[in-house]
Amino acid sequence: MNDEELNGWIKSHHESSRVECPVCATDRRKSNKRDMQITVEADKILYQCWHCGISGRCNKDKAPVHKAPVTPISLPKTSNSDLISQYLLKRGIHLSDVSDYQLVTGKKYFHGEGELDAIGFVYGNKEAIKWRSVEGKRFTQDGAARTLWMPSELSKDGYKAIVITEGEMDALAIKSALNDDINALIVSVPNGAPQKVSNRKVDPSEDRKFGYLWNAKDLFEAAERVILAVDDDEPGDALAEEIQRRIGRAKCYRVQYPEGTKDANDVLLKCGAEILNEIVVDAAPVPLVGVYSANDYSDDVDFLYQKGLMGGLSTGFAGLDGIYSVLAGQLTVVTGQPGSGKSEWVDAVMVNLAKEHDWKFAVASFENPPPLHIIKLSEKYSGKPFFEGAHPRMNDDEMAESRNWVNEHFAFLDSKDGEAPTIDSIIDRTKQAVMRLGCRGLVVDPYNYISQNTNENEHQAISEMLTRMVTFARSHDLHIWFIAHPAKMRASDSGKFPIPNGNHISGSAAWFAKCDCGITVHRQDEHIEVHSWKSRFKWVGSVGMAELNYNFVNGRYSDRVQQKEQTGYSAPAARSFQETDSDWEF
Repeated sequence: MNDEELNGWIKSHHESSRVECPVCATDRRKSNKRDMQITVEADKILYQCWHCGISGRCNKDKAPVHKAPVTPISLPKTSNSDLISQYLLKRGIHLSDVSDYQLVTGKKYFHGEGELDAIGFVYGNKEAIKWRSVEGKRFTQDGAARTLWMPSELSKDGYKAIVITEGEMDALAIKSALNDDINALIVSVPNGAPQKVSNRKVDPSEDRKFGYLWNAKDLFEAAERVILAVDDDEPGDALAEEIQRRIGRAKCYRVQYPEGTKDANDVLLKCGAEILNEIVVDAAPVPLVGVYSANDYSDDVDFLYQKGLMGGLSTGFAGLDGIYSVLAGQLTVVTGQPGSGKSEWVDAVMVNLAKEHDWKFAVASFENPPPLHIIKLSEKYSGKPFFEGAHPRMNDDEMAESRNWVNEHFAFLDSKDGEAPTIDSIIDRTKQAVMRLGCRGLVVDPYNYISQNTNENEHQAISEMLTRMVTFARSHDLHIWFIAHPAKMRASDSGKFPIPNGNHISGSAAWFAKCDCGITVHRQDEHIEVHSWKSRFKWVGSVGMAELNYNFVNGRYSDRVQQKEQTGYSAPAARSFQETDSDWEF
């Protein structure tokens, strides 16, 4: 099939489906292998063959962009089955029980050890081989593993459970021990568990390692249960938490190892196959939203006892730390008069979080087309203007660096088909961004571009929308910023406009009631005031005000008062404020 034929074939699909790959299906011995995933979205078609590796995207008004299949790695011409059998027997595993997993042998060079006999674990369609030395614990790898490790000849249909392990030997141990109590596919993650944990979550620097979850998205959707048989240690906990967040807790179960054991292969050697089978079959569901006993929260209670209540992340502005911080799983509503700079302020917070904590964001910005929004974010990152003007602009290298940095940390939810965005479409696309990119934050700017149910009154529609967003934030550990305009205001006799808060946002009192944090950005003559009018938890923030300077050249904010200990200066206490409805015109 040539490119023109493939382009036409891709564009002929109007619904998401699993189909035979037109590139490799004709060359395979087995027919009806639906290895090509077609995902049809509003403005594009995505496709990926899990067998040959060809992938790409098709914008409906442009020619498809293809990525060539991954070049397979050459396997050893011969493998020593006796060597494999002896290696596995030392670990309590019989080769006959795991014959559907592709194992090879060969001589491999290990740094400091020279050339040694090694066992190779073949990933995907020979995309990578992970090697273990037969003696000792030396490791090396050919190619890049982008998929889960699973049987070489795999029918992707019919599995009721997927067991995820932290290593290939654990997968083989469970495969050899598991009886017919459950119809399970046993797989291993390609890169083990992350070594660092931040706030009991995966270190953001490890996010790039989780692309294999997206590549197996269809497997997880089809399975009734996803059983996590990861190691019983801190990195294993971090891996389990990340998998749960991306797949969804509803399907996830966690294996509990007997005392004195740390992983599946360890249980097989110390306790036997029967016990290993039992603990996998009897894996407990991870906690969900519902009714629980106090013991279900024992880990959380112990953590709070040891660490205390942990505040959110700093916005990058020291003056705001006492009144506002960013905590995953919360909703912040941001309001302000037209032209006050509320969108610019949220952009500045995102840039600071991306710089300091490697956060990634999904952005639904309806008033800023993505190219212009990318420019604004690039200016905040580089500290230089994008366009030619009175001040030196970023040079070619700085522009390229800024654009690449924005590309690494931001995904834009753009409706190119012209259809009005809905809460369903925003949530669906953000879920994809969380799974594929590991996004930690979502910005909706402004809310009134979202199409509402015409059968509901405005108050009811807004209330239900905010309830769904709060639930979405909690379930996916996201921080969501909702930018909302206030109702039409009336100036006082002096010509000054009052400072809006959550009770003054058009449409519903739910803006105040249902958000976790409330912020007003208010422009004064020479500076910006950031007012915090609600903080649900006192360890995250408080009611008050802080002042920032705004640089019109590069769009950056900075603390208005730079505190210096040697001057003896102390910032004024946070200022609370009140307004009355009489100041407003509805």
